[in-house]
Amino acid sequence: MPMQASDLSSLSAQVLLASFALSFIFGVIAQRTHFCTMGAVSDIVNMGDWQRMRQWALAAGVAMLGFGALVYLGKVDPSKTLYAGSRVLWLSAIVGGLFFGFGMVLASGCGSKTLVRIGGGSLKSMVVFLVMGIAAFATLKGLPAIIRVATVDQAAINSVAISALFMPATGLFGIKLQLAQLLMACVVGGGLIVWALLSQDFRSFDNLLAGLGIGGVITAMWWASGSLGFVAEHPETLQEAFVATNSGRAEALSFVAPVAYTLDWFMFFSDKSKVLTLGIASVFGVIAGSAVMAFVSKSFRWEGFGGTEDVANHLVGAALMGIGGVTAMGCTVGQGLSGISTLSTMSFIAVAAIIAGAVLAFKYQMWRLEKMV
Repeated sequence: MPMQASDLSSLSAQVLLASFALSFIFGVIAQRTHFCTMGAVSDIVNMGDWQRMRQWALAAGVAMLGFGALVYLGKVDPSKTLYAGSRVLWLSAIVGGLFFGFGMVLASGCGSKTLVRIGGGSLKSMVVFLVMGIAAFATLKGLPAIIRVATVDQAAINSVAISALFMPATGLFGIKLQLAQLLMACVVGGGLIVWALLSQDFRSFDNLLAGLGIGGVITAMWWASGSLGFVAEHPETLQEAFVATNSGRAEALSFVAPVAYTLDWFMFFSDKSKVLTLGIASVFGVIAGSAVMAFVSKSFRWEGFGGTEDVANHLVGAALMGIGGVTAMGCTVGQGLSGISTLSTMSFIAVAAIIAGAVLAFKYQMWRLEKMV
């Protein structure tokens, strides 16, 4: 029996509620454990401490295994995710990743950390949120978008996911593609998990909560979008659809383009074509979860700018994150956890570029400090 419009509305509400609840949990965990990719890179560069990077590796490994299991069970089709495509925009991933990585250091945190800091009382993160959202929306649909499409998006190679390394085995040994995805997730994700847990000092409650919890949230988001929200025949278009998504494909967490869509939804709320989506619900969920955890732990405090240079750094950093996040098709969570969990080649390129950009920014800050002495 074809799905009715009322059923579609109910299903959309379920997806939005699931997205808010899962991102709420993300916000709680990130606020409690200080989960932050920029912070992880900073700890390594400045102190040689790898503990927070192990948090990220554990989360990425769990997300890979979770996504692989969903694919194997037939709950999610990897070819219909936001990160699947026939072309790898390698230059976009590199340039966008470098922009985003450099910008997140200047802005005191990536997209997700900005939302977490807002929940904890940071007024300067609220400014970053607004500037990043405007820059991201312009890069999606404005003048920067025209420049992006005409330049870096032109450099592309045929898409090759890491899971495709098992393609020959599908013919030689009769391994199904779903099993190939799971096997590669076990190899790559399992390796990350083992590396993270090898350190005895890492195996504390907060570190395990960060890695296992964030990885579990990403997996659950894939289920909510790719399985719960999947409609084989939309009642209006009569085509398959993923309800409550901006891309029309299966999505998980990401925090650059969704911030732009949140501002768009807020400013044009009376326009009936502007509807709540998974990404927008996730933005509100992370802020709410972080705020609740901040109040419960009594760590909530108002925070403002330290001076003119601090303002300038955050404004430039926010703009770079907005432009870079859209160009690279994701942030430290969008590409770094959601994208990588699918074993997308572009995601690995983007993450490497983001880390490189962050390292360059830290080196720049050190140079500035030395010059001032």
